[in-house]
Amino acid sequence: MTLMPRVPIDEWINASVQWLYNRIGPELGNVSDAMHSFLSTLTNGLMALPWWLVTLAFATLAFRAGKWRLSIGTVIGLFLIEDLGMWDPMIASLVLILVSAFVSVLIGFPIGVWCARQPLAYRIISPMLDIMQTMPSFVYLVPALMFFNIGPVPAVFATVVFSMPPVIRLTRLGILQVPEDLVEAATAFGASDWKLLWKVQVPLALPNLMAGINQTIMMALSMVVISSMIGAGGLGNNVVTALETVNIGQGFEAGFCIVILAILLDRISQQIGGTHHGK
Repeated sequence: MTLMPRVPIDEWINASVQWLYNRIGPELGNVSDAMHSFLSTLTNGLMALPWWLVTLAFATLAFRAGKWRLSIGTVIGLFLIEDLGMWDPMIASLVLILVSAFVSVLIGFPIGVWCARQPLAYRIISPMLDIMQTMPSFVYLVPALMFFNIGPVPAVFATVVFSMPPVIRLTRLGILQVPEDLVEAATAFGASDWKLLWKVQVPLALPNLMAGINQTIMMALSMVVISSMIGAGGLGNNVVTALETVNIGQGFEAGFCIVILAILLDRISQQIGGTHHGK
């Protein structure tokens, strides 16, 4: 027997989510249909391209990012994915990762700028970011499934929420680390807030911004794999199938392809961001 009554947090959250669903559920259905159509078109379009053409595009991007060794490794890694018969699932995962990361940056960057300029805003948002980063990733699948049913759309929704905190935190950090004397000089010369941001603060904060994008991509990849449990498809679906059938070999192959994709995205985004140098 407990001395204090149980706090019904689950009932409060369920009631809040149900209230929200009753009011925006129909509108979200239209958004879900449009987004599902966009994701399907993009995925099918990339799958229709020859694998060697996509590989060549990635290798060229890796070479222009600054390393010929990375370009060669990209060719080898993507060739192995094709050889293992995992090309189409890889493309499906890649589309979800890139779309989720793009939306995360699109939302997270202005929030990070706002937090850098308004300390009170960051003090309010910071606990929310802590919760978003520490909450078990499986928890995000439940509301996403309720609002968007199964498929890639709830996967994108859950992935955006899960992977957005790094870009917010590192955008704020990068802007705050811009030397104050440069900000004062630009302001003294009559720079508006908009020019100050894009001409001074963003260029100097670019390494931190790119680090945030890199971390967002990596977190998006991990969440996309987990999202296969709600019908997102991709390489995670192969992992789930291997788990259900206790097929160790299939699970290793799918996991190996996920590792290749993670390394490629991580190295290319690091090189583009100027994290590493040298050819």
